Amino acid sequence: MTRTTLSPPAPPVAVAGFAADVRHFLTQRPRQLPSRYLYDEVGSALFEVICVLPWYPLTRAEMRLLDRHAREILDAATTTIVELGSGSGAKLSALIAGAGSDRTHLDVHLVDVSGSALAEAGRALEAHAEVRVVPHRATYEAGLEEFRRVRPAAGRRMAVFLGSNLGNFDPPGRDLFLRAVRASLDRGDALLLGVDLVKPEAALLQAYDDPLGVTAAFNRNLLARINHELGGDFDLRGFAHRAVWNQAASRVEMHLVSGRSQRITVPGSDLAFVLEPGETIWTESSYKYRPAEILATLERSGFGVRSLWIEPADRFALTLAEAT
Repeated sequence: MTRTTLSPPAPPVAVAGFAADVRHFLTQRPRQLPSRYLYDEVGSALFEVICVLPWYPLTRAEMRLLDRHAREILDAATTTIVELGSGSGAKLSALIAGAGSDRTHLDVHLVDVSGSALAEAGRALEAHAEVRVVPHRATYEAGLEEFRRVRPAAGRRMAVFLGSNLGNFDPPGRDLFLRAVRASLDRGDALLLGVDLVKPEAALLQAYDDPLGVTAAFNRNLLARINHELGGDFDLRGFAHRAVWNQAASRVEMHLVSGRSQRITVPGSDLAFVLEPGETIWTESSYKYRPAEILATLERSGFGVRSLWIEPADRFALTLAEAT
């Protein structure tokens, strides 16, 4: 049975921090909200549904690559793994199972802002008797700082960042994040990175604006969260979901579009403003990559690429890199 070490129950992001970010970003032009706040308990559950939709092939493509190369990947980590943004834990569980390793012990640190996701991931790893789970309900940065202090007596460690979550960072933020990952590792430790690739515009837009409206609900839930936690008065029915492919920036953007003139108040953020018809709130960017960009980005951040695997049908890349 997997042994689980419980982390402190306090939420990683204080309400005051959420309130400050809402005030700051909703007064920008264009108005924005950080995508990390999409993942409350409801948002995390909706995202798990998105991952099984036929129009969102990223998860299935990544799972095929993990299954195909599991043994080589797990050979790069002999003692400790940290997964950033663990979600349901299904991918890491499949990776461990697929490697068929005879190792007797593996420490797995799970980092996620969602308590429900951490609990689900812990359950997914229960089948692996050799695994000890250490959950961290924290942001990536705080989780990496905790992981940095974990120094096993021997063996290599591996950071795991899947689901094309790297695409949520703009280029400067991406480079800063990858340098932080590198700083948490020793020379010779590994990074496993899953990144979505550029593909036809129609396929990209359907992945982020599915016909069932699940992604739209996921997007609007951010406004529901503001209403619930900060006393906002957003009328969710007054907003449409819009996905846009920005070819020049190589990213899919998600926006919430105001359907009418509406005055919004968010008492918890000491905020009041008017949205005009057609005005948008930009909630997420998902950058798409080309293989050469992945290699250059990792090398610039202090990693040498050992293997780059591409799922050709769905245009998804899995990269195993080593800290240099």
